[in-house]
Amino acid sequence: MQGMIERHDRKMVEEALDHQAGVVLLGPRQVGKTTLAQDIAESREAVYLDMERRADRQVLEEPDLYLDQQAGRLVVIDEVQLMPDLFKALRGQIDRRRRQGHRTGQFLLLGSASNTLLQQSAESLAGRVSYHELTPFMPLEVGGDAKASLWLRGGFPDSFLAPSDRASLTWREDFIRTYLERDIPSFGLRIPAETLRRFWTMLAHEQGGLLNAAKLAANLGVSGQSVARYLDLLVDLMLVRRLQPWHANAGKRLVKSPKVYIRDPGLTHALLGIESPEDLLGHPVVGGSWEGFCIEALIAAAPRGTEASFYRSSAGAEIDLILKLPRGEIWAIEVKRTTAPKVTRGFHIAADDLGASKRILVYAGDHEVPGQGGLTAMPLVAALEQLAGE
Repeated sequence: MQGMIERHDRKMVEEALDHQAGVVLLGPRQVGKTTLAQDIAESREAVYLDMERRADRQVLEEPDLYLDQQAGRLVVIDEVQLMPDLFKALRGQIDRRRRQGHRTGQFLLLGSASNTLLQQSAESLAGRVSYHELTPFMPLEVGGDAKASLWLRGGFPDSFLAPSDRASLTWREDFIRTYLERDIPSFGLRIPAETLRRFWTMLAHEQGGLLNAAKLAANLGVSGQSVARYLDLLVDLMLVRRLQPWHANAGKRLVKSPKVYIRDPGLTHALLGIESPEDLLGHPVVGGSWEGFCIEALIAAAPRGTEASFYRSSAGAEIDLILKLPRGEIWAIEVKRTTAPKVTRGFHIAADDLGASKRILVYAGDHEVPGQGGLTAMPLVAALEQLAGE
């Protein structure tokens, strides 16, 4: 099903395998990591192991015995975070294979939780692997005509490609339930599923708002520490983005709280019971949902190594998204679901303060329109194409 849409990440992962001993491909469950890995494996000599299958786990109980026989092949290991002891063995394997002349394309490791995996692998595999994140489908992958559907349903392949909006919503509701009742407990975390669902739903209502941990804790009847733990978990599972405030200007009174977004708009809508385009356009979250959708797409399109943040001063100067590109350029981006290509004076004050080299308004119009102060208003896809060309 997913094969109908060409994943932009495939080329990046294949190039990384051609230069590195291994690649760690991260992304939430059901985002298409396995499909992508199997497509790559078909084009080279490879073996595939899934750590959710007992038989495959048993094969790796004495990893060196098995992996020594696979030297020269690409070994794909799915849900690798379920076998944390494997990382040390993989380090030894990579070093041994290098000595035998197999320097690149040895391991493709797939994982559904970022920090847990990174902590385990960063020490063991430093300098031996590169990390890539596979996001849900993004606008440049699905084409302009499908953008409205992508916003409503989100980019998880089975949700986006479902035969109807109702079938798509049902898939996402099942996805959320499975995460809460099965996947999160499998990480050894004891958080009541109902409490976490309520927390996730509160974040959906506040999509793109400043984090107010005290308010969330009071509404949930838990401590501030618990709220921090729940948020860390959803960020780690790559389901929520914690967008940090810009903080380089020590002399300015800048907001210190992060903004919080549910990363996939389809999950935001499922948590709020939004099924159809009409439901979405009439819902109070419509502005925050559109902003989150655009911000995720812009961050995904930016070059590797780009730093993302937002700007808000106590005086009211504000920028929705700041992208600091690897070469040091700063792009100031405002997102508005409007056809009027205008920004506030506060945007320009903030952009001057940052020394922004580009000022962009992503708006709901169809054309690029030059504005005052070096601003260009443009549709989302045009902004994504500019970023992808950097």
